[in-house]
Amino acid sequence: MEKCRLSDFEYHLPEELIAQKPLEIRDRSRMLVLNRAEESIEHSIFYQLPEYLQQGDLLVFNDTKVIPARLIGRIAGKEASAEILLLHKQDNEKWTAMVKPGKKLKPGTRVVFDRGVEALVEEYAQNELRLISFSAPRPIEELLPELGKVPLPPYIKRDVDYPEQYQTIYAEKEGSAAAPTAGFHFTDRVFRALEEKGVETTFITLHIGPGTFQPVNTEDIRDHKMHAEFYRIDGETAETINKARREGRRVIAVGTTVCRVLETVAAEDGLLNEQEGWTDLYIYPGFTFRLVGAMMTNFHLPRSTLLMLISAFGGYEAVIKAYREAVEKKYRFYSFGDCMLII
Repeated sequence: MEKCRLSDFEYHLPEELIAQKPLEIRDRSRMLVLNRAEESIEHSIFYQLPEYLQQGDLLVFNDTKVIPARLIGRIAGKEASAEILLLHKQDNEKWTAMVKPGKKLKPGTRVVFDRGVEALVEEYAQNELRLISFSAPRPIEELLPELGKVPLPPYIKRDVDYPEQYQTIYAEKEGSAAAPTAGFHFTDRVFRALEEKGVETTFITLHIGPGTFQPVNTEDIRDHKMHAEFYRIDGETAETINKARREGRRVIAVGTTVCRVLETVAAEDGLLNEQEGWTDLYIYPGFTFRLVGAMMTNFHLPRSTLLMLISAFGGYEAVIKAYREAVEKKYRFYSFGDCMLII
């Protein structure tokens, strides 16, 4: 019987295991290796990743780049503070955004920021979001480096020392409200070692929004609805993945965002085409994977869609056992924490 209750995805995590800052040397993070076929757990260090891969494996990365999308201002005519987290720019120059406090930021409300910038809440959008327009001396994208902050997850209680700490070293395509954190562990040294091993790499883009982190509030997890997030796969990447599939080589998703995109676009034979669009794919135990053969991922929050996804991929019992062992051995959890390789 598949696990479909929210309470099935609960686990105890001592607060001190929530990593508050990244390691100085990224590839020194710990790596739990879960072997599905052997039903075994091994403990390693991330820079040893090439030892667990095979010549011809294809690693797929998400090259999205986090923008300083968190804007803090005050409601016009009042002293009350307000926060706007920009998610996606619409074709009409408006932005879809998360807002705080939601009850006060109704359509027609104006929020004032520094440098002569003002935001207008235009209307409600899906899933308690808002549609926002801006009045500013320059396009708001140009002002974000001066006005905005890196939108860190709420469980990180301190600011980063510099913005690049919350980016992968290969981040390129601007537009994300959160980082694809499974990629944090990769360094130039690891990329060189992978190349020497004969492991290929390629990149897709998924701009991470609230869909990845939206809490599940239904006891039957099948009733949960995901927010849609924008993705793009270019022709060269599609052909690289298809060639690996035709040759029977393993496609490895670096992170849950990559996994969701690949499984969104994969046909029944596991092949795909160049394309872009929006995905609200929701993966939980019982899902049939068509393309992803292995996965690199961080350790995720209890009751989260991310934990449900890796439970679907790694097997519910095996993943829960791995999490318990990671807690026992005091792994570092969440965005700046350690990682898991599921093979």
